[in-house]
Amino acid sequence: MLDPVIASRLQFAVTTIVHIIFPVMSMGLAPFLIYFTWKDIRTGRPIYEQLRRFWTKIFAISFVVGTVTGIVLEFEFGTNFAVFSTAAGELFGGPLAVEGLMAFMLEATFLGIFVFGRERVGNAVYMLSALAVGVGSWLSAVWILIANSWLQTPRGFEVVMQNGQPIVRLVDPIAAYANPRFPWMYVHMQNAAVESVALVMAGIGAYFVFRHHVWGYPVENVGFWETTLKFGLVALLITAPLQVVHGDLYARHVYETQPQKFAAMEAVWETDSYVPEYIVAFPTNLEDLLDPRAKDIFGIGIPGGASWLASGGDPNAEITGLNEFEGPQPPVALVFWSFRMMVALGFWFILLAVWGGYRWARGELRSDDLLHKALMASAPLGILAVHLGWIVTEVGRQPWLIQGVMKTSDGVSTELTATEATVTLVGFVAVYLVLLALYLYVVVRIVREGPPTVSEDAVVDRSEATSEVSVDD
Repeated sequence: MLDPVIASRLQFAVTTIVHIIFPVMSMGLAPFLIYFTWKDIRTGRPIYEQLRRFWTKIFAISFVVGTVTGIVLEFEFGTNFAVFSTAAGELFGGPLAVEGLMAFMLEATFLGIFVFGRERVGNAVYMLSALAVGVGSWLSAVWILIANSWLQTPRGFEVVMQNGQPIVRLVDPIAAYANPRFPWMYVHMQNAAVESVALVMAGIGAYFVFRHHVWGYPVENVGFWETTLKFGLVALLITAPLQVVHGDLYARHVYETQPQKFAAMEAVWETDSYVPEYIVAFPTNLEDLLDPRAKDIFGIGIPGGASWLASGGDPNAEITGLNEFEGPQPPVALVFWSFRMMVALGFWFILLAVWGGYRWARGELRSDDLLHKALMASAPLGILAVHLGWIVTEVGRQPWLIQGVMKTSDGVSTELTATEATVTLVGFVAVYLVLLALYLYVVVRIVREGPPTVSEDAVVDRSEATSEVSVDD
């Protein structure tokens, strides 16, 4: 049987890793669906109705499964991290409650109209539903990330003793909820969601374009898939460079507020200057894999790059090493290699976007089979990059649950036994893997069915539609 602390951490990690796929898909799809809806209403062109209806299906199934898997995470704070919930519930629970009352209810209320109400409401109401669903999905991230960012850079609180137990009491809501980490996390996460969906769209579109134009298989609605591919590339051209530029600035903020995490990201054990930034790194032996040290790693890097990243422009800047921090260290190998892979993927996405944009500009988007294969292989990599980013964020601040205030081992439920923790871990892993498999099965079915058939002659003149609710079935 596993130690309750280890089992609880593993359980929360597994449930979060599976759950985050669904909000990434829904948040990333939101701006696309708002645009498709607006163009559908504005132009009445069948392609926009097809795009809206097709991707709405995937949005809806992502929202449903995301809701089911997300609710469980909040219960885990009570079952597995009861000491933390008791100590920080006054401050940490507020944003989670607001997320449910404001963002979730807004999204859920209008989702029914958006999914089922196109023929029953007029243009204004339907456009409002698209906006409300999209805003609701992005508002959910606001409150979730406010709560998480407070764990990274806690502000606006005091610790008092209550019944012999330390309690985190909220004293300054503005300082707590407008903490310095939140804007960095929010921009990075939301851009990553759109980038991830752009990769999915480009990869799926490339698959059907490849089958039709390269392999010569007849593909129905190949024009729809070409348009999907192009929308994915346009979004990738915008989000991929932004993610790398913002990530550079974000890393500097991490160095200023969580220097121990930054040292783990760069595997700097001894305080040093002119530390290289490895974009691609390879361990030279098993010891380097399990215990990486920046200057012992073989790879492609920028001399002084990590120092430049930390200081904002000085390649000779000094980085405080891990050995300068008292107490246990974060799992450096996991943080270091996750950060390396995330950075490498970020640059790969830029290359992919430029490659696709260049081929498109030259009129060779249909015929470049190597590009098609690269896009297909990269379709899930955006979500992988999100996972790697969250590993760096959460594992990198260990051993702290609340940075500098409460350690993770101190926040686990005291009455949780090893047997209970291990059994629930196994059960959660099994259930979540089944849910993920069912989700993927449904999405694959939707993709295989292709876009809905929309007749040119049957398109309603959107400009003459009224805003009255239809009573016809």
